[in-house]
Amino acid sequence: MSTAVIEPLQATTKPAMPRVSRKSNPGRTALTVLLTLLAILYLFPLAFILINSFKGKFFISSNPFSLPTGETFVGFDNYVTGLQLSGFARAIFWSFFITVCSVVVIVFFCAMTAYYITRVKNRWTALLYYMFAFSMIAPFQMVMFPTVRIADTLNLDNPWGIVVLYLGFGSGLSVFLYSGFVKSIPMEIEEAALIDGCSPLQNYFRVVLPLLKPTAITVAILNAMWVWNDYLLPYLVIGQNENYRTIPIVIQNLVGSNGNRDMGAQMAMLVLAIIPIVIFYLSAQKYIIEGVAAGAVKG
Repeated sequence: MSTAVIEPLQATTKPAMPRVSRKSNPGRTALTVLLTLLAILYLFPLAFILINSFKGKFFISSNPFSLPTGETFVGFDNYVTGLQLSGFARAIFWSFFITVCSVVVIVFFCAMTAYYITRVKNRWTALLYYMFAFSMIAPFQMVMFPTVRIADTLNLDNPWGIVVLYLGFGSGLSVFLYSGFVKSIPMEIEEAALIDGCSPLQNYFRVVLPLLKPTAITVAILNAMWVWNDYLLPYLVIGQNENYRTIPIVIQNLVGSNGNRDMGAQMAMLVLAIIPIVIFYLSAQKYIIEGVAAGAVKG
């Protein structure tokens, strides 16, 4: 190869970039250690419940933090005992029924409410928005007894009635998240749909509602975890009716009285109660940050 050909090739060859050594960042290291400790702190109760669900009930009290061994390991006996004693199958059905129905009505009606109070601007819609926002601050204990009295008066002490109560308690955060996202939707999109011949209902269901999907999934996840794990409201409203007891109420009843309690069966039922909501959360967790960020940018 001639020198005239070699020189252009050498001229176009880029010099190797020097390797830059990364210095250790004390702040990043401390943050990693802190997050690792927090993760262990949050996962420890779950590991504690799972380990003790395979141990005999007498060994749980004597040595609760030890791993199951040949003497303490009982296999799935605690799961069988818990299912036989607690009526857990019926509780699973009612927990699924109440959770699914509550989440559906919250996602559907709160989306329409947020759209209305965001697009129709007057003092009444502004007052309504602040009332929803204030409901997030008020603790449940403040309205606990009036809620139970109203539920008894209106015959809401059943699974269908408690769905209405969950709609009331869950609408505050849901409307807040929806309203923030609706404000970020340009009006030009809706105006173009109206010009093309869409009615107001068609405009909402065909244009606006599909755009609300990230926030709707976030609202569904947050409310599903809350309703599924809620103990106090179902106990106060329908807890006395054995036919409609939910999973938290059934698990609490396994504690027993006068020292007669089966901790092994209780741990096993806790594991079964955790599995569905963990699966649901892991399958849709990527939408949480997206939906919360979209709904909180413009409050």
